[in-house]
Amino acid sequence: MSPAPPAASARGDGGTAGSGGGPPDVPPHGPCRPTHQELMSLLGAWALSACPPEEARCLEAHLSDCAPCADEALRLRDAAARLTPRRRLDLDPRLRPRVLDSCLARRPASHPVPAWAAPYDAEAARLDALLTDITADEWRAPVRLRWFAGKTWEEHGTTVAGVLDHLMAVDGLLARAVGLPDPLGEGASRDPAARTRARWESGGSERDARDGGTDGGGSSDGTPGHGPGRAWRPWREQSRALVRAAARTSGRAGERMVRPGAYGGAAGPFPGPGADAGGALALSDAYLDRAFACWVHGADIAEAVSYPYGRPLGPHLRLLVGFTARRLPASLADRRRAGLGTLPARLTTAGRPGRTVHLEVEGAGGGDWYIPLDSPAATVSRAAARRAVAHVALDDVVLCQLAAGRIAPDEAASGADGDPHAVHDVLFAAADLSRL
Repeated sequence: MSPAPPAASARGDGGTAGSGGGPPDVPPHGPCRPTHQELMSLLGAWALSACPPEEARCLEAHLSDCAPCADEALRLRDAAARLTPRRRLDLDPRLRPRVLDSCLARRPASHPVPAWAAPYDAEAARLDALLTDITADEWRAPVRLRWFAGKTWEEHGTTVAGVLDHLMAVDGLLARAVGLPDPLGEGASRDPAARTRARWESGGSERDARDGGTDGGGSSDGTPGHGPGRAWRPWREQSRALVRAAARTSGRAGERMVRPGAYGGAAGPFPGPGADAGGALALSDAYLDRAFACWVHGADIAEAVSYPYGRPLGPHLRLLVGFTARRLPASLADRRRAGLGTLPARLTTAGRPGRTVHLEVEGAGGGDWYIPLDSPAATVSRAAARRAVAHVALDDVVLCQLAAGRIAPDEAASGADGDPHAVHDVLFAAADLSRL
């Protein structure tokens, strides 16, 4: 990533400064005794990030004790930044939609991206910007994926490249559903976990990063070229093709249904009301599912390489929170059938509302949802909502992290009251939405 400024070099890790602004007697990383003049001669190369690691460590230790050299280092680093055009910027996530809105106000899009595909468009763009800064070494940085499986937590160790392979493999199911080529081939499995393992076994992005060299890999127009850039080119092209496919869908596109089995097998990759009685799935939910995964795994990659990564935009986060809340009744029913529910079962008359939990989600993406406990298809009337047997309050990002398997159910709720069994079942049903 970008080199740290001189101010970050004051490590305070035990080096003993020499007198008169000279070099430290015992540098933090081993013997290093160049003279003051020799260290000054390195400032230009250091400002351009061209110093060998050992010389850079000696110089940075010196800068914490020598004010004249520190001032000169700041001046040279600032000059180098002005002379070098920056192609990789950590931008405010709100900037992109503002620029797009300004452009579209002057010239409306011939095929606008539907609102239900906007979160995927934005999260794919954010992840693409993160990957632009990935170096060859960081491409192999370790990442530990974690998810909840009924009773226990499961984990799988991989790399940044492996996370992108996982995204590409499961995104391929949506690609097939909208008529695009499957990156794993026409005969590939429709099971998300099996597809991911097949991609990992083939080497995928990690092989591309290794074979492409160690240069930055970007061409002058921003298109990845060699080096780490070529490793994520297939994912980038696929994500853009998915956004274009959503834009080409006309009419009330959010109500379009994907045929049974086209997106992740007979039951799809997730439970929820997006699937109708015949097993077809709402295309809008399929796109929200991939936006959710893109955000979660983008944050996994960012954490592995110490990259700043914020939350989605408020309107997008609200769609993702709603998508998560709508999946809870089916997850509750699945856990009950598996004998994992703690709330005593209760028979209800067909068509009559059953017990309800009030799920209050706080934050920009928040709102109020009323989760039926006795039947996933039960409607919740206003009277039933007022008689909710329990109330659970969570932060918007926390609910999504819970559904992604990134935090435990016992750590999620910011407040809860009412029937403790109902609270327990709802929180664990949210965790059970996570998967590889």
